[in-house]
Amino acid sequence: MTKRAWSETVSAKLLPDGRRLHLQHGPIDLILEACGEDREVAKAYDQALAAFETVLTDLVSELPRLRSASGPVPQGEIARAMWAATSAFAPEFITPMAAVAGSVADHVLKRMIAGRNLTRAYVNNGGDIALHLAEGTFRIGICDDPVTGTAGGFVQLRPEDGIGGIATSGWRGRSHSLGIADAVTVLAETAARADATATMIANRIDLPGSAKITREAASDLSPDTDLGDRPVTTGVGDLSMIEIHTALASGEQAAQAYLSNGLFKAAYLGLVGERRIVAAASTEHLNKHAIRNIREAACA
Repeated sequence: MTKRAWSETVSAKLLPDGRRLHLQHGPIDLILEACGEDREVAKAYDQALAAFETVLTDLVSELPRLRSASGPVPQGEIARAMWAATSAFAPEFITPMAAVAGSVADHVLKRMIAGRNLTRAYVNNGGDIALHLAEGTFRIGICDDPVTGTAGGFVQLRPEDGIGGIATSGWRGRSHSLGIADAVTVLAETAARADATATMIANRIDLPGSAKITREAASDLSPDTDLGDRPVTTGVGDLSMIEIHTALASGEQAAQAYLSNGLFKAAYLGLVGERRIVAAASTEHLNKHAIRNIREAACA
């Protein structure tokens, strides 16, 4: 990497493997990698850092709007991407914050690869990943459990698949969920769209009114949450197979509707070891190993 003046508030360092770059600023923590000639990779990493240095400041300046389900179109580049990715789900409740991790990953990746000759690159924002693939393949684990990192299978992505983002959501992940999905992993054209779609499908995998589900007001858990007083899942008891299938069927129905609107390419829904796949016909080749228990696969 070429030398530059590092910001005092932004941490940037190569990981011990000498290939991946770690960027951190406040709550934003990215792992990224670019593949190509050394000079191209060095320039790509400088471009990624330059893009990253203003991300947190730009987002904080528009937080009130981003935490609201309605209002004017935000002004910042990342904020507008968040709004665009989530507004497609109206009139269902969703705020631009449902796409924040994916939108940040997309933004940094876009700037990182601009003008560079790279075979592949990615920006991983806590499991929500923006992808660039010019040649070769990406082998991506399908997450079954965000807490343990257990994966239930993998997909092999090719350049012609047109997939630029992957994201996972569920009640045991790092964000609050209205549903009970262990994990919903979505592949889409952008990480922002994958992020928003995974959130929405995970919300719909649910058993409304079930005494087996423990919920608390989101605002009691996180005072600054964009979910307000909506009840979010904090515990799931032992479910019968009928209950599991009922909850998954609800999520599958929602996913089919989103798929028909072109909002994603493929989605993998998981609950207590049971899985469903909702995918476009063009991605059929991705799914042959997606529900096999592959030990060596890892959560994205």
